[in-house]
Amino acid sequence: MGTNISCLLIRIIFCALLWPNIQASQNYTKPNSLNSFLYNYAFSNIVPRPRTGQLYNVSLPANFSGIEISIIRLRTHSLWQNGLNLSTFQVPPRALPLPFTNRVDFLYQNLGNWSTFYYNVPNYTFVAPVIGLLSYDANISSTRRGLIELNLTRDDPIIVRFKNLVLGGDGRMKCVRFGTNETLEFTELTLGRSCVGRGDGHFSVVVPRKNEENRESKFKWWIVGIAIGGFVGVILVILIGVYVYKFIKWKKVWKMEKHSGESEGLSTVWIGNSKMPTASGIRTQPSFGDSYVP
Repeated sequence: MGTNISCLLIRIIFCALLWPNIQASQNYTKPNSLNSFLYNYAFSNIVPRPRTGQLYNVSLPANFSGIEISIIRLRTHSLWQNGLNLSTFQVPPRALPLPFTNRVDFLYQNLGNWSTFYYNVPNYTFVAPVIGLLSYDANISSTRRGLIELNLTRDDPIIVRFKNLVLGGDGRMKCVRFGTNETLEFTELTLGRSCVGRGDGHFSVVVPRKNEENRESKFKWWIVGIAIGGFVGVILVILIGVYVYKFIKWKKVWKMEKHSGESEGLSTVWIGNSKMPTASGIRTQPSFGDSYVP
C-alpha cells in the first residue's frame, strides 16, 4: 500500500511540474491547426488555377462565422520588385521567401471574435482583433503545401494597419506579434494606428489588464494552489501514518522474539543486539574420597 501511494505522489508532483509546458504547447497547437485548415479550405473553394496577382476572398463555413480570409499568389520576382500592398498589410520590396520558391501564396486572416480563443497574452487584454499574414510555398502539391517565412533584406519592416482602433491617451497600448516559430514580440504602436514587424505572422494590439483583474486572477491561482497543497498534504499524512504503523509493528515483533529467546531452557544473554548462549551454574558441589566421614 505504501509503495502505491508513493508512486501516486510522484506522479502528481511530476504532472504539476509538467503542466505549464503542456499548456503552452496546446496554446500553439490550436492556431497551427487553424492555419492549415484555412489554407487548404481556401484553395479547395477557389478556381482550380488561381491567377497570379489576384486577391480572392473566401467564405468560410457557418461554424467559423466571424473569421475573414483572403488569398493571393505572387511570383517571387514581383514580390522582390514591388512587395505586397493589402488594405491591412504592406510588405516592402526586396523581400524573399525563405526557403526560396518561385511563387508564394499569401493567406490573410482576420480572426474577429475568435481572437481570444486561439491567442492569449498573459496579463494583457486585446483591444483589436488578431489579424495574420502567412506565406506558403505555392510550388508544392496541394496536399503538401508548406508554410515558409519572409526574409526582409532591407531595414524596411512589414506595416500592419488597424483602421478601426480607438487610441487611448495613456499610451499603454502595445503591438504584439505572434511569430510562426512560437515567439511573442512587443513593439510600440505608431502614430498611424499601425504596427511594424520584421516577419510575417499574426498581429494585434493589447493593453495591460486592470489591477482588479490581476488580483482576481491571483486569487484564483491561490485557491488552486491551496487545493493542490491540501491534497498533497493528505497524501503525505497517509504515507507517514503507513510508515509509523509498520515501524510499531516491527518493533513489537522484535520485542516478542527477544522475550521468547530469554525464556528458553538453555540460558542465553543479550549483548547489544546479539543473543549469546551462557552456561548455568553447577548446583552440586564436588567432594573428594579422602574427606569422607562415616
